[in-house]
Amino acid sequence: MIVPKSSPNAVAVADHYDELDPIYRRVWGEHVHHGLWSTGGETPAEAVEALVDTVGSRLQLLPGEECVDIGCGYGSTARQLAAAQRVRVTGFTLSAAQADYATAHPVPDVQIHLRDWLANGLPDASANAAWAIESSEHMVDKPRFFDEAHRVLSPGGRFVVCAWLAETDAGGWKVRHLLEPICREGRLPSMGTREDYEAMARAAGFAIDGYEDVSRRVARTWTICARRLTKALLADRETRRLALGARNRIFVLSIPRLILAYRTGAMRYGIFTLSKARENGEPG
Repeated sequence: MIVPKSSPNAVAVADHYDELDPIYRRVWGEHVHHGLWSTGGETPAEAVEALVDTVGSRLQLLPGEECVDIGCGYGSTARQLAAAQRVRVTGFTLSAAQADYATAHPVPDVQIHLRDWLANGLPDASANAAWAIESSEHMVDKPRFFDEAHRVLSPGGRFVVCAWLAETDAGGWKVRHLLEPICREGRLPSMGTREDYEAMARAAGFAIDGYEDVSRRVARTWTICARRLTKALLADRETRRLALGARNRIFVLSIPRLILAYRTGAMRYGIFTLSKARENGEPG
């Protein structure tokens, strides 16, 4: 597990997204996560939605099921899956700016809460499925992140986690100059390896039904973001003000680091498919 020397808490994570909200919406749009390319010909918007569709297919969602979006951002993934799969979604975000945006764009069967997942308040066994797309990285207590998902899911429930991961046994300059700075600049309390995540999931009681490394299929996200940010800096005064003067402006430095981290293999992108055992003890 990569842990930066100054590890942020949930308040720092919320401040990061609240302050940089205009940049996130301008550069990333409503979906604040990677795109997933299959043919290479997809537009960035299509690639972003393809990642959501991939999560939905791994969850094997059924109409009417109760679902949880852990770290829901602006609620776009929740809205997409609620509409496409006819499920009900409860989302959680730490960011007031993101929650306000989601509230201003309501859709049926989606509820967004401004609340820490580690203190979510949901009843035991109240959901059929859950997902976390690039939010586990921000969790101060990652074992508890998995424990809470296991508690909230009903027997047979499914859980998909899309995560930024550190290369197994990464060392030396990759840790010092790429992974630790990415954690600090992106307000990540830690970055785990595939093995770390699988160990925490098993300890929480999950069965690991699948894992896929899609690093090569998502990496171009950051070159696209770099181009968009450069254009925004040249054209938009508010973007320049935040990039130069915001408390969290250091995040801008992470974009070239992320490009290099993917190219060197220091960082990976993994999709975990997990399940909670049924009441009879059979796999979910």
